[in-house]
Amino acid sequence: MSTPSVPAGVDLSAPHSARVWNYWLGGKDNYPVDRELGDQILRIHPKIAVDARAGRAFLVRTITHLAREEGVRQFLDVGTGLPTHQNTHEIAQAAAPDARVVYVDNDPMVLAHARALLTGTAEGATEFVDQDLRETDQVLARAGELLDLDRPVGLSVIGTLGHIPTLKEAVDIVRAYLAGLPSGSFLVVADAVLPKEGSAADALDEWNKEAALAYRGHTPAEFASYFEGLELLEPGIGPSPLWRPEPVDVGDTPDTDMYGAVARKP
Repeated sequence: MSTPSVPAGVDLSAPHSARVWNYWLGGKDNYPVDRELGDQILRIHPKIAVDARAGRAFLVRTITHLAREEGVRQFLDVGTGLPTHQNTHEIAQAAAPDARVVYVDNDPMVLAHARALLTGTAEGATEFVDQDLRETDQVLARAGELLDLDRPVGLSVIGTLGHIPTLKEAVDIVRAYLAGLPSGSFLVVADAVLPKEGSAADALDEWNKEAALAYRGHTPAEFASYFEGLELLEPGIGPSPLWRPEPVDVGDTPDTDMYGAVARKP
């Protein structure tokens, strides 16, 4: 595998979650330090690659649903990660060419590839906000330069909230974003719900020993807390492949720890 050049500000002293995730998804924007940890985790818990793909497939189905069935034309993708195929703007604009999408991330590697996230349809628009996702007021102010925050927005946070050190802080961040969005907006979350023992727990321990950014798994109740006070869309909360699977997926549901749900702000 060829190794990409190193953008300014990128730290190669430790593996980084966005780059390891990119590796598990089959991308090329990663380095030997990332692939080494990625392979270590795969040896301990091979299902992690399934989790990565399940999260991406869930994003495709949910954004398509919001654009096509719910009439959403504005999207805020928080904790973007590295561009791959089927990025949020590509999904949304395939269903609604006039959709507007704002990406939020402050990782130098993601920033170096931001131009790939700024292409789209002539009818729509995309923008990239280089900001720490925890700075919710600043993010919303910047997002409001492209999005009309008086109209419904689809807020997506995929595989990101587990990197927030505590559940309380993660829930508070979600609440702060939703407080800045109007009634009729939607929350889309996918993240890992992990057992306390077994290969998944062992893999999490290994990750937190080696990676630059620690990860915190969820219990089912902890994951559900992101959606308190919201109106869950059917089928509710559960493993992400069970959220409105395409007909070709039926009967071939992957076994994954990646949970997902979509809810409407009343």
